[in-house]
Amino acid sequence: MVSPTGRLPLEGTRVLELGHIVAGPTAALILADLGADVVKIERPDGGDQARRMSGNGYVFYFLNRNKRSIVLDLKAPAGQEVFRRLVRTADVVLDNYAPGVLDRLGLGYEALAALNPRLVYLSLKGFLPGPYEHRPALDELAQMMGGLAYMTGPRGQPLRAGASIIDIGAATYGVIAILAALAQRERTGRGERIVAGLYETSVFWVGQWMAMSALNGEPSVPMPEAGQSVRMGWGIFHLFPTADGEQVFIAVTSNAHWERFCGALDLPDLLADERLEDNLKRVAARPWLLPRVREETARYPSAALLERLERAGVPCGPVRRPDQLLDDPHLTATEQLLPVPLPGGATAPLPKLPWRSDAYAFGLRRSPPALGEHTREVLAEAGLSAAEIDALLAEHAAEASAPLDCAAAPSAPPAREGETTR
Repeated sequence: MVSPTGRLPLEGTRVLELGHIVAGPTAALILADLGADVVKIERPDGGDQARRMSGNGYVFYFLNRNKRSIVLDLKAPAGQEVFRRLVRTADVVLDNYAPGVLDRLGLGYEALAALNPRLVYLSLKGFLPGPYEHRPALDELAQMMGGLAYMTGPRGQPLRAGASIIDIGAATYGVIAILAALAQRERTGRGERIVAGLYETSVFWVGQWMAMSALNGEPSVPMPEAGQSVRMGWGIFHLFPTADGEQVFIAVTSNAHWERFCGALDLPDLLADERLEDNLKRVAARPWLLPRVREETARYPSAALLERLERAGVPCGPVRRPDQLLDDPHLTATEQLLPVPLPGGATAPLPKLPWRSDAYAFGLRRSPPALGEHTREVLAEAGLSAAEIDALLAEHAAEASAPLDCAAAPSAPPAREGETTR
């Protein structure tokens, strides 16, 4: 196996991020962790809104490692001209501004592609082009409209998922499209415009339920009502109680699992019962089988139950809170958590991208940047002289700051309504 010490695959790729809060910064984070030089272009009135959100800007510190920050006023002619200068040498531009904002500034895809025909441009929007495309949207709204919240909560109580999964999902699909466009550019010499939709991401994720309804002609049933085993078609696919008040998820998805499960919990009578000899019979037996299994699991503390089932090779796991993952032994042993600097001098072990290659390794090359920390550096790389940079700073078309010294993120007034979407 090759030691993962090689160059990151996107080294030499320049990305300009016009990202805010979750969706845009997530797409840029993936590209940055893969080695791209991501220049985060922020507004002069406080930058990325995530810097000043509740919780000391925790979202910002998770999604903005390995990036450089510059501040440009894209409403000022001088700021627009600097941005165009940066675009001429960029490979990728991505944004998650509200529909029409950049076009009104003369910085939409058509204008930028005229400057750089090789440019790959990703727009993360609420909706793909069509009847809904001009509507503002957010992650939670997409989950509601796209059927996901209906399937997640009890009937009459639609519930968003416990993470910004649609923002993150749309960003991830957008990155897949960027990588495909960069590969295609090698053949054609030209870039392209990509739009990834939050609504369409939610719809894609409920596609299995759409297929079910199309086949059986029945309205969709929320998961809490249908139950996990009905949803997946397995006799045992549930949370089960333990002696110490915890819950353990157990899945029996084959006859081999069933044999090992009965052996691990010393249940020879269930193993010998012909009414349980295959999954379809176990599904039919759920009304009496599940109460019996719950009685058995409740005899064991959670750790003991998990140890027995894991040793037997039965799929199982505890129910965890996110804070319990900060010192998870597997994540720690596999170095899957990066120590990212936080305000106040602390660090947080935050997750890397969820895959591993034998050709390269992910790491923390740059701490989350202070607002405008790299303005001078990036503008100098673009060919501006020190006098030109000073002039831009003097007229506030650009702003610069010192590196973040573990102080709290800067505060600023809230963003103007309608200018951004997640």
